Amino acid sequence: MSSIAENLAQVKQRIADTCKGCGRDPSSITLVAVSKTRPAEDIQQAMLAGQQVFGENYVQEMTGKAAMLPDAVQWHFIGHLQSNKVRQIAGLTSLIHSVDRLSLAKELSGQWVKLNKVCNLLVQVNVSGEKSKSGTTTKDALALVEEISLLPNLQVQGLMTMPPFFDNPEKARPFFRELKLLADEIKGKAFTGVTMEHLSMGMSGDFEVAIEEGATLVRVGTAIFGER
Repeated sequence: MSSIAENLAQVKQRIADTCKGCGRDPSSITLVAVSKTRPAEDIQQAMLAGQQVFGENYVQEMTGKAAMLPDAVQWHFIGHLQSNKVRQIAGLTSLIHSVDRLSLAKELSGQWVKLNKVCNLLVQVNVSGEKSKSGTTTKDALALVEEISLLPNLQVQGLMTMPPFFDNPEKARPFFRELKLLADEIKGKAFTGVTMEHLSMGMSGDFEVAIEEGATLVRVGTAIFGER
């Protein structure tokens, strides 16, 4: 096996072991292989090892790779998204993790209306309050979800966050827990077009803790593809 295939198998085993330890079904976790800055050849290696879902941070990079790779690839857009770039990825992504403002949601709605398709999205929440990170605030998240729910051709499937970086993943646990509580609160409002079925949280260094706190989507790059 290639090193990418070996790394992928190890990550999947870690997910399975974590699920066993906390009583969750491993099939409830979707592994998003973060392929930003990686060549299409690396994605092909991961695909040959059974990986289908890939996360990209940059519009131009994602569209370029999508043109070279099979339609079977499921593209998740996980980076900060500018409204003027939405048209380029309309209909290409199966899930956008990083919707953090109403103006972006309106642009997504308009572009997906033109396609007569539904845009699946997550609302990004800056749980830590770090100025360097994108995302709506915990306080404003509920109101933003409600406003997005009123727009046509959008489906809010959950929330995403990025906690501060810690050498000890246990320190990230409170941030993951807070996102789960926020998702439960929003779910209780029963907004139309809002399901809260997904929590996108956890990366290479802390995805086990994120799974223990309710993650359904883990975004793993380095542990699969190696250091950039």
